[in-house]
Amino acid sequence: MTLSEEIGARLRELRSQTGLTQDQLAEKLGVSKRTQGNYESGASDPTASYLSMAASQLGFDIPYILNGVRTTPTSDSLSEVEHSILQQYQSIPEDDQKAIRRILKAMADDAARSVN
Repeated sequence: MTLSEEIGARLRELRSQTGLTQDQLAEKLGVSKRTQGNYESGASDPTASYLSMAASQLGFDIPYILNGVRTTPTSDSLSEVEHSILQQYQSIPEDDQKAIRRILKAMADDAARSVN
């Protein structure tokens, strides 16, 4: 298996874990279904902007996609509550996801300030 095919297989795996079809993922990340299919088959490598959007919008683990080394917890390592929250987050519109990320960042910043 070539590196491009390995990257494609890991990308397909993560897409499948989110419950998205190729069409849905392609639309979320601003590429055509054909491009998404090419990425997943290993016919072409995903662009940096595509990977950046996959990470920011869907929480995809980019080091895992590129080299097979996980840097984020797998769904197997999440509690039922964490897994449920993640699924709910992934099912809401992007603007709502951005709002949640802003709220979480503000809460984390407040927590960090109270420690210092």
